[in-house]
Amino acid sequence: MRIVIAEDDPLLREGLALLLGAEGLDVVATAGTAEEALSAIETHLPDVAVLDVRMPPTHTDDGVRAAVEARRRHPGLRVLMLSAYVEQSFVGELLASGATGLGYLLKERVGRVAEFLDALHRVAAGGTAIDPEVVVQLFARTSRAKRLERLTPRERDVLALMAEGLGNRAVADRLFVTDGAVHKHIRSIFAKLDLSPADKVDRRVAAVLHYLAQTRRS
Repeated sequence: MRIVIAEDDPLLREGLALLLGAEGLDVVATAGTAEEALSAIETHLPDVAVLDVRMPPTHTDDGVRAAVEARRRHPGLRVLMLSAYVEQSFVGELLASGATGLGYLLKERVGRVAEFLDALHRVAAGGTAIDPEVVVQLFARTSRAKRLERLTPRERDVLALMAEGLGNRAVADRLFVTDGAVHKHIRSIFAKLDLSPADKVDRRVAAVLHYLAQTRRS
């Protein structure tokens, strides 16, 4: 696995590089700014980019903007974002580009090496890794468990595969059903989870987050 790390804190940046190198992963470049991150991604075409949310020059959403732009240029790029705390507006902006091969973790998870590496490998495989605290804050006012209980076993199977980052065709192939059947299941999932087309967060992403929140608690 080829990785680019973008983090403005030099100690954390080098610490991540050492950690991943010790795990046998190939850190092809490190960067301290969003601009350097984009340049490194263009040059090395990594499998995964690990980026800090707040980076120079503005220390606001530069890392998020770099991630969105990098995924626009290279749709197959996997991205794992790191943040010191939950920033809901940035989560929505990032997830709008699609949940496949995407992660958002609080930096405190890096110290829990097994959890961090699990999230990294999940993202690299095309799945989704969203920090449990992020999910809790995004859906603090909803009853996730009760909504998921509305789903049929087949709908839960479909949602589980969506959470792995699979598209409709891949879900259909895995479950040996038609694309049309998957489309109907997904529409039913959206309805049962009370996800409206007018919601600010992409409904597919929101459904996956509901599922991840519940499975992490169960």
